[in-house]
Amino acid sequence: MGKQTGAHIVWDWNGTLFHDNDAIIGATNAAFAELGLDPLTMEQYRALYCVPVPKFYERLMGRLPTEAEWEVMDETFHRYYAEHRVRCGLTEGVSELLVEWRSAGRSQSLLSMYVHDELVPLVRGFGIEAHFIRVDGRTGPSGGSKAEHMVRHLGALGRVDPARTVVIGDAADDAVAARHVGARAVLYTGGSHSRASLEEIGVPVVDTLGEAVAEAERLAAA
Repeated sequence: MGKQTGAHIVWDWNGTLFHDNDAIIGATNAAFAELGLDPLTMEQYRALYCVPVPKFYERLMGRLPTEAEWEVMDETFHRYYAEHRVRCGLTEGVSELLVEWRSAGRSQSLLSMYVHDELVPLVRGFGIEAHFIRVDGRTGPSGGSKAEHMVRHLGALGRVDPARTVVIGDAADDAVAARHVGARAVLYTGGSHSRASLEEIGVPVVDTLGEAVAEAERLAAA
């Protein structure tokens, strides 16, 4: 069987479909407190955040964290996040957008750097799993890049054409991962990056996921 001809969206999870900003900033500050670093405001976080995450810590510490420091901060971050994510929900309009895209006969999948074994039940709990032809979270150590995960994700999807694929996410690494596989990207301002930092990347930047889907439809048809 050949490649499918319809447009395909690869959705990001944290900060895109899942509106978890409060849990993320709280977990980040809990991790910082372990090393005696001052807490960040959401505005500071969105201006400074980058991946891989140790590079983000380097911006704040003036040096890369040691392996021991990284392990402490990473463990603290994930423990705090797991406790506080329960108060977070889907971004406004997500369920309707997923239904509409699928109802139009198009495909979509979910690729996240969040731990796979925690991601799947979370997605299932929101009742949206059936809208995706594949859901992939991270199975290796944290702190890496999304590009190689994207290669494996599209490879597992098989019939999806990268040229008709659009990645929708909230971070620079979503656009980098899209370029890595020959796909397009649309970046959403409601997550981890400020609009100013996203606009430096050179892909469309939008303020709502509804706009993101409309832009994805346009890009996939171009």
